[in-house]
Amino acid sequence: TVVSLAKANNLKLIVALTNNWSDYGGMDVYVKQLLNSGNHDLFYTDSTVKAAFKKYIATWVNRYKNDPTILAWELANEPRCRGSTGTWSGSCTPSTITAWIKEISQYIKSLDSNHLVCIGDEGFGLSGSTSYPYTAYEGLDFATNLAISTIDFGTFHLYPEHWGTESQADPVGWGKQWILDHAAIQKTQNKPVILEEYGVSSANQYNTYNTWLSTVVSSGITGDLIWQAGSNLPSGSTTHDDGYTIYPSDPVYPLLTSHNAALKARDATL
Repeated sequence: TVVSLAKANNLKLIVALTNNWSDYGGMDVYVKQLLNSGNHDLFYTDSTVKAAFKKYIATWVNRYKNDPTILAWELANEPRCRGSTGTWSGSCTPSTITAWIKEISQYIKSLDSNHLVCIGDEGFGLSGSTSYPYTAYEGLDFATNLAISTIDFGTFHLYPEHWGTESQADPVGWGKQWILDHAAIQKTQNKPVILEEYGVSSANQYNTYNTWLSTVVSSGITGDLIWQAGSNLPSGSTTHDDGYTIYPSDPVYPLLTSHNAALKARDATL
């Protein structure tokens, strides 16, 4: 299994318990199969759906609650009011998703006191700009959600090419400020925050990542995870390249290696 392979290679796992998007099934499968509805946001409010999700969570968590290979349980990958189809009830707000985060994280903690719990959100909904990711449009309030007592650390993502004209115009500078703004909330809330995913597919990838990762180190952000690491397989083929994948032969790879060393050196002085 993935867990046993991770253990054999001394890796820790952040386990995402569902997906906002249709990849691997996701939230819309629950809503469609249980309610015969296309309204994505019913995943957060309908009692039948939530009961089914909790049953799934219990199967996972009870199996691995004593396994140190698990670093954290993640409520969902990139939860939003809308999913892949864009269909929703129209009534989802930040308070809707905040209530769901409280309920599900409390449930996980009732089953497992050994592991951390995080949300898996993109870090949307914070002050400092009128740019789309800073707004509550997708139903997120980063600071409010991070303050929930059963959430142990925060997550945020960084994909300026997909997030609107302002971030597209200057992805390097916009991304740097995005990191700094989340670092400020990390300090205020006194909880760790990680840049859980980031990526650009442009020709300026190396310089972009160099600026962003230097900002992670200097700002105090707890850590980061690139989307995504690629592998050269024994068969001679490679793992999937979605335009963001970094393989060992990529010029960015040594940058990631040196960045990891810089993070360890920074944290060794704490």
